[in-house]
Amino acid sequence: MLADSAADGTTPTFSIPTTAADVTDTTRQAAGWLDENWQGWVISGLRIVLVLALALVLRAVVRKVIDKLVARMGRPAESDNDHGVLGGLLANSGVVNTERRQQRSEAIGSVLRSVASFTILGTASLMALSVLGVDLAPLLASAGVAGVAIGFGARNLVTDFLSGVFMIMEDQYGVGDEIDTGVASGTVLEVGLRVTKLRGSSGEIWYIRNGEVKRIANMSQGWGTATVDVQVGYKEDLERIELLVTETAEQLAKESPYDELIWGRVKVLGVESVSVDSVQLRIEARCTPGKSAQVARALRVRLKAAFDLAGVKLKEEAAASVPAQPAAPEILPPSALADPNSARSLAAKPIPTQN
Repeated sequence: MLADSAADGTTPTFSIPTTAADVTDTTRQAAGWLDENWQGWVISGLRIVLVLALALVLRAVVRKVIDKLVARMGRPAESDNDHGVLGGLLANSGVVNTERRQQRSEAIGSVLRSVASFTILGTASLMALSVLGVDLAPLLASAGVAGVAIGFGARNLVTDFLSGVFMIMEDQYGVGDEIDTGVASGTVLEVGLRVTKLRGSSGEIWYIRNGEVKRIANMSQGWGTATVDVQVGYKEDLERIELLVTETAEQLAKESPYDELIWGRVKVLGVESVSVDSVQLRIEARCTPGKSAQVARALRVRLKAAFDLAGVKLKEEAAASVPAQPAAPEILPPSALADPNSARSLAAKPIPTQN
């Protein structure tokens, strides 16, 4: 049997009917209870549907805005000063690489989309629970305590994630770059938000947490420098040597593949050191990043051939001198003791005793 509802709106209690009158009375009371509460149920359901619909629409709009932002960030600038505020975020300090910009913008867009979806859908879920009459205060308090505990326990994970986000945004390195992180060095195979994967010089693979990287040396970003030290004879004409080096380097820069590897003119920086028989000059060439060793080897080969053809001496020869005659062995006179009748032999004899 359905007991009478309290005046304050408390939930009625039910009992099993035993007679026909009890069944009729219970049915009447249930119908009245449903008639009184169905409007609230419908309103609550409509509120939940409206909240979820607004959340999905807002999520779609935010994702669309993020996609446009990512597309604008990844689009190459028409001029050096046409980056703008958004493009400047991904501007490379060296040579602008369209593919690198696209990869970075996609990674940042993925992070923004995930954060936006989690925030919007999480807020919509809490609002739906509030409409159903769920007390959110204990839930939020528990979530706060759990968040603090997770924050202390997973602080390294959060540090790695934030470091990975800023590494990608600032384009500190990318796939294919030669880097030195202090912990390990090698070629970048994969850049993640938590871990960076490197291929070492011996073929080993390093997994480096982004939060542990304190400094990064990128040998593949911007441009490289090929440095060559040339040693010539002390008496050589340095102006003639500089002209010969410049002509040889210009000829090398016109040939393939060095026409793409060498950027600008090769410079003779000047005298690096002076010794008794030679002078050392330093030559510098700006080239494609990661190709400095190749350019330096080719330049040494060409300079050696040019010096041989021009008769340039790499070292002054020592002055010729007359070799000293070997001294004749000294012939000593025979010992005085060899002749028993000599004065010295006689002087060396003991004095005889006298009786």
